Formats: sequence, structure tokens, C-alpha cells
Amino acid sequence: MKRTLHPIAGGIAILVIAAFWLSTVISELSGSERFIILVKTLIPWGFILLIPALAVAGGTGFALAGRRPGGGSGGLALQKRRRMPVIAANGLLILIPSALFLAARAQAGVFDAAFYAVQAVELAVGAVNLWLLVKNAVDGRKMTAGRRRAGRTGGPA
Repeated sequence: MKRTLHPIAGGIAILVIAAFWLSTVISELSGSERFIILVKTLIPWGFILLIPALAVAGGTGFALAGRRPGGGSGGLALQKRRRMPVIAANGLLILIPSALFLAARAQAGVFDAAFYAVQAVELAVGAVNLWLLVKNAVDGRKMTAGRRRAGRTGGPA
């Protein structure tokens, strides 16, 4: 079950974060204040999907890695494990507060220097988190490559 849930939850998290990031960029490029307000208002609602997906991905990832020294798989699990606190800290300390601030400002119609400064930080940190999650997904695929090959051929990896 963990082997199924982990990539699904991780994939959902990546897609949601990518949707947040792209919708922000597209809304800003559109120049439509109504579109920006809509996007900034909806992003915090997306946390209802994102936070459980990240929690499931993290929990199943730790469970799958187990207590092996270096996490096994040539240290890929250890690299994934080291990225997770950065991803979590960025989310909890920067991205969630930024999204809530931006939603409140957008709903009030306040698009000032503070709004755009926070939005620039949010986009930069969001891109970093997206990149780190994609690196984790790529490393996860490398870790399971032998198992996937064995499943296709019916033989050992």
C-alpha cells in the first residue's frame, strides 16, 4: 500500500504546487485584477488537498526508507530525506503565510509594494519547493527502476 500511496501523494503535491505557481504567473500576466483576486483567494483552499498529500508522501517515504544506513539505493533515500525538512520549512514558514497574506490583500484590493514583494518571494520559494519535489520524484523513480524492470520482464532486476 505504501508503495502505491507514496508516488500518488507526491505526484498530487507536485501538481498542486505547479498549479499554484502557474496560476499566479498567468493571473499576473493577464493584468486582470479580478483574475488575480480569484487565484489568490483559491490558493489557500488548495491547502485542503496539498497538506494531506505532502503529509502522506512524507510519511510513506520515511516508512519505505526504513532504518537502513544511508537510506539504501545508493544514498538516494538519504538525499530525499534531507530535502524534506527544507520543503516543509519553506512551506510552513514562507509559503503558507505568504498565501494567506496575499489572499487577504487581494480580497481587500490592496496591490501595493508589499503585495508584490511577498508575491516575488512566494514565487521564488515555490519554484525552489517544486524543484526539490521533482528531484525527489526523479530519485524515487531511480530507486524503483529495478523493481519496475523486473515487473515488466517477470524476472529479477
